[in-house]
Amino acid sequence: MMPAARESLLDAAYTALVRRPWSTVRMVDVAAAAGVSRQTLYNEFGSKDGLARALVRREADGYLAGVDRALTGHSDPRERLTATAEWTTSAARENALVRAMLTGCWSERLPSPVLSAVRSTSALPAQRRADGPLPSPGDFVALVRDRAVIALAGPGTPESDTADLARSCELAVRLALSCVAAPPGEGGVAELVRSALQRRTG
Repeated sequence: MMPAARESLLDAAYTALVRRPWSTVRMVDVAAAAGVSRQTLYNEFGSKDGLARALVRREADGYLAGVDRALTGHSDPRERLTATAEWTTSAARENALVRAMLTGCWSERLPSPVLSAVRSTSALPAQRRADGPLPSPGDFVALVRDRAVIALAGPGTPESDTADLARSCELAVRLALSCVAAPPGEGGVAELVRSALQRRTG
C-alpha cells in the first residue's frame, strides 16, 4: 500500500476521533472515509489497536517535527527555546493525542495504547515502528531537551556549558508542560520561559 493511502487512513481515523470517542469509532467507517476497503485497512494496521498505535506514533512524530522547526527558526538561542515552549503548548491545546502523550492523562474519549512495545506481526516497516515503544511524558522531555542541546550547542562547546544548556532546555520544556496542565495568564508561556531563562543566564 502506498504511504499516501496509509496517511489518508490515519487522517480519517484522526477526524473520527475528533468527532466521537475512540471506543465508538468503527474500522468500517474509517475505511469508507479514506475510500478503501475494510480489508485494506486491516492489511495495513492489523487491528484497531494497531491503528491506534500508528495514529499515536504519527502525532508524536508530528509534534517532534514541530520542535525541530521551532529550534531552527531564530538566531537567538533563548528565542528558539521560547518558540519550542510555545509550540509545545499550542500543539497540546490543539491536538488531544499530543496533550495526552505529553501529560500522561489519557481521557476515556481517546485510545490509550500501552507505551511498551507490542508483538508485531506486520511486514510493514511503518507499522513495525508503531508497534514498538511509544514515548512517555518523561521520554518527550528527554527527546526535546536532547534535540535542543544539539540545535543550540555549537561544535566545541565545553561539556560544562552543554550540561548547563541541557538544564535550561529541560526547564523550558517542563515550563511548557506546566502551561498545558494549567494555562498561564497574560503573557503566556513565552513570558514565563523568557524570564526563567533570563534568570538562569542573566
